Amino acid sequence: MINRTKPKVTLVGAGPGDPELITLKAILALNKADVVLYDALIDKSLLKHAPHNAIKVFVGKRVGKHSCPQDETNRLCVEHALKHGHVVRLKGGDPFVFGRGAEEIDYIEAFGIPTEVVPGITSAISVPAAVGIPVTKRGSSESFWVITGTTTSGEISRDIALAAKSTATVVILMGTRKLSEIVACYQQEGRISMPIAIIQSGTTKEEKLVAGTISDIEEKARLSQIAAPAIIIIGEVVRESYRLKEVYNEVVGVELKQVR
Repeated sequence: MINRTKPKVTLVGAGPGDPELITLKAILALNKADVVLYDALIDKSLLKHAPHNAIKVFVGKRVGKHSCPQDETNRLCVEHALKHGHVVRLKGGDPFVFGRGAEEIDYIEAFGIPTEVVPGITSAISVPAAVGIPVTKRGSSESFWVITGTTTSGEISRDIALAAKSTATVVILMGTRKLSEIVACYQQEGRISMPIAIIQSGTTKEEKLVAGTISDIEEKARLSQIAAPAIIIIGEVVRESYRLKEVYNEVVGVELKQVR
């Protein structure tokens, strides 16, 4: 059967996890999909926005479990576009925030297939916000860094050591396995009392939140059994969360006792 639909691939950001945090434009793109290639971090209820006869293909990856390597995902985007028409590549968060969206576009367009990007609500900002942590606040944080915890070489990003010297809020994605190294960067700067929070599966029903300071977060994370996918937020703004007032009131109390 000849495909009479012009091939096209739309990279769509699904948001941080809560299916209600997807944009209207993203839903409209799904409405017109012939094929949906979706990631592990998206809520599967979003697939209901695609036509019932659309082909749905899981191409998700987890830490240490590469169900579908990136090269294969790229190939599938092209193959399905040429065979079926409009492919929606549904990605968690935003396609251009550590989502390898730019790489996918480069590969797809090399075959002469037009692409479109529908931005998504990035977890780097929305997950902290959902628990009451603003990434900036006047008088507290003038800027924020968004850094990958693990680079393509498997090493910790060198930018974390630079960020630890600043007063900026630092948001680290894919960093739970590097927590001890992240903590060490701040310890080297003498910032052991710096507030830090880790949010696992943010904005979803499985959300888990743990917070403390650089000096005690490793133990708290171990006791809470925090695991990926999780976001690490470091900075004075962490104290602003309504859900963490008790944690930081306790920290202040301990510090006062030590001064006395």
